[in-house]
Amino acid sequence: MKQSSATITLLLIVFAIYWSFHSLMPDYETNIANEKIAFSTDRALKHIKRIAQKPHAVGFPAHAEVRNYIVTELESMGLETSLQEGYTAGDWGNLSKAINIVARVKGSDSGKALMLLSHYDSNPHSSLGASDASSGVATILEGIRAYLEKNNTPKNDIIILISDAEELGLNGASLFVNSHPWAKDVGLVLNFEARGSGGPSYMLIETNRGNAALVKEFTKAKTAFPVANSLAYSIYKMLPNDTDLTVFRTDRDIDGFNFAFIDDHYDYHTAKDTYERLDRNTLMHQGSYLMPLLLHFSQADLSTLKSLNDVVYFNVPFFKLISYPFEWIWFMFGFASLCFVVLLIHGLRKNTLTITGVTKGFIPMLLALVVNGVVGYFSWSVLQWLYPGYKDILHGFTYNGHTYIIAFTLFAIGVCFYMYHRFKKITTPNLLVAPIFLWLLICALVGAYLPGASFFIIPVFALLASFLVVVNQKMPNPYLLVFLVLPALFIYAPLIQMFPIGLGLKMMVATTVLTTLTFVLLLPVFGFYKRKMRLANWSIFLFLVCIAYAHFNAGFSKENPKPTSLLYVLDTDTNKAQWATYEKSLSDWTTQYIDDTKKTPKKLAKRTISSKYASNFTYVADAPLKKIKQMQIEKTRDTTVGDHRFLELCITPKRAVNRLDIFSPTAITAAEVNSVKLSDFYLKNRKRNKLITHYISNNDYTDLQLTIPKDAVLELTLYETSNNLLHNDKFTVPARPEHDIPMPFVLNDAVLVTKTIRFE
Repeated sequence: MKQSSATITLLLIVFAIYWSFHSLMPDYETNIANEKIAFSTDRALKHIKRIAQKPHAVGFPAHAEVRNYIVTELESMGLETSLQEGYTAGDWGNLSKAINIVARVKGSDSGKALMLLSHYDSNPHSSLGASDASSGVATILEGIRAYLEKNNTPKNDIIILISDAEELGLNGASLFVNSHPWAKDVGLVLNFEARGSGGPSYMLIETNRGNAALVKEFTKAKTAFPVANSLAYSIYKMLPNDTDLTVFRTDRDIDGFNFAFIDDHYDYHTAKDTYERLDRNTLMHQGSYLMPLLLHFSQADLSTLKSLNDVVYFNVPFFKLISYPFEWIWFMFGFASLCFVVLLIHGLRKNTLTITGVTKGFIPMLLALVVNGVVGYFSWSVLQWLYPGYKDILHGFTYNGHTYIIAFTLFAIGVCFYMYHRFKKITTPNLLVAPIFLWLLICALVGAYLPGASFFIIPVFALLASFLVVVNQKMPNPYLLVFLVLPALFIYAPLIQMFPIGLGLKMMVATTVLTTLTFVLLLPVFGFYKRKMRLANWSIFLFLVCIAYAHFNAGFSKENPKPTSLLYVLDTDTNKAQWATYEKSLSDWTTQYIDDTKKTPKKLAKRTISSKYASNFTYVADAPLKKIKQMQIEKTRDTTVGDHRFLELCITPKRAVNRLDIFSPTAITAAEVNSVKLSDFYLKNRKRNKLITHYISNNDYTDLQLTIPKDAVLELTLYETSNNLLHNDKFTVPARPEHDIPMPFVLNDAVLVTKTIRFE
């Protein structure tokens, strides 16, 4: 290929990659002046600015303030709003008193209702919750306001549920689904969520059956920027990332759509989940989903959304959402395989292909996969070794994480160009056989085990078309070949970035391997390049530039603060106190209390409240004894009937507390906590001997009714926690410096009192 053609085609490929990202979301422009019947991102932002001023988890003072604000806003639209209140424990053993906000727009028909859903509580203990999920609440408030402004009468009722205690175990959703009389009316749910503070919002389907009808109706709504694929939901179903919508599916068999953004993951559940850091394009994207779907599903027949059939679906620029039935998967694979065999025979007969050339063509591809796979797999471990502070970013996505993704993508590209330079004597037609074979093998495997990813066959058809061209033409049109590689770029470029963003930098291997697999799909173009070594050198040079940039931005600052943790733990059984932390790389702030005398916890390590990432205390140090008011434990019943012993205990806090964790090694056959029955399944499958975690509102008591074998000894270990270490008048812990924030996902800034009791 001529140098000028190579340069132009490379620029076209770079532009196509750029467009594959740019086309995913709308571009935010201030639109406060939008007519009142239109969704305004700026008006939605006003809600977020108001809601996300303070942490507003269940039991926190700002929790009630946020609830009152949302109620006032709904009532200002003329909606009659009610509160649903009650205790629930869900399937996680997390008890709380949820207070849901519920409103309803009456439709002209008596069919199933459309529900708009998000939650208003933030994650304990320090998150401001601008994204998760003030953005969802604001999207619904602004969307329903714009809808009502049009004076349209919906065919279906529209139920608005702003749920509570989602962060504690989907408690508010469980309360509504299992206790509210309107739950039986719901036919479809649109749920707005977040797991970061930016990036495109992914549409994820929740259904117990097939998705065919849901995808069909979603497509009819004509959303402007659909970002969805059946692979993402297949992966989502494998992960422990349930949302409120999950309760509707599992407990009531109600289908729905999740809309959640996951980029800028480093802000998730932190004090940096703020109004200022929320991506405006992302919020606009949420609005671009809600309005057409609200208009469509408020008029559609929601009783026809059940389907036994599944479809493969994916989004690409220009065509938006493409779907086809699962029944086509093996037909498409078979047809592609047949085309491959025919073209292979044709090429061998023309002497364009040779057995030796085809065989050697596997070598650079396999070498590139091995090198890039190994580097990607060990990259996160090496980065944590070089920068120990990364270990305290528990979700594994660093502030400079995007730079690392670009860096290792460039590294993988450089390795690919180098390998194919080393085998430059192999002609392009011979080089193409290996990637076609490999991708057909991948398509066979996903068709059998992960059918949601079967749209992978689409770039294979484009590759087969390129194979046909290069087998028959010695100097094919390079721009035609660029056109034929576009499906690979449009489909895989966003996925290369998505995996480490969604799953953490430990999944960098997905980026390096998928980059390699995408590179070989581009061989119809790259195979004709004369100066592959120059491109390899440039790629590695840019990789080093990115690594250097990441290095100079690896430290912590006011904008990118370090997660830190500190707890005061009083063991009332031994009357000893300790400072404790979850930090692996201690900050200067923490070393004020956990200094050179620190030690690795032993007994305390086994008595750590579990966290999302199974973190345990890393270091402890002796602490002075403080007079902390002890909880009151009162046994109100202890009787034996037949083979069972029945005990009732009332545990009342004597200081302001936020949660009470109760653990027991005793076999418990039945349990009720504040009149909420714990399921038999939960009791038989308790982990770490956990019985219940009560997230306390208004310093409420905890009433336990337990049934154990008649000869058993009941042992309970109690962890009573207040998240007020920095504001407790018994302590003088200074505020964190600007370059530190409370570590999310673990108990933090807490005064923790432990006590073990036995009932013989």
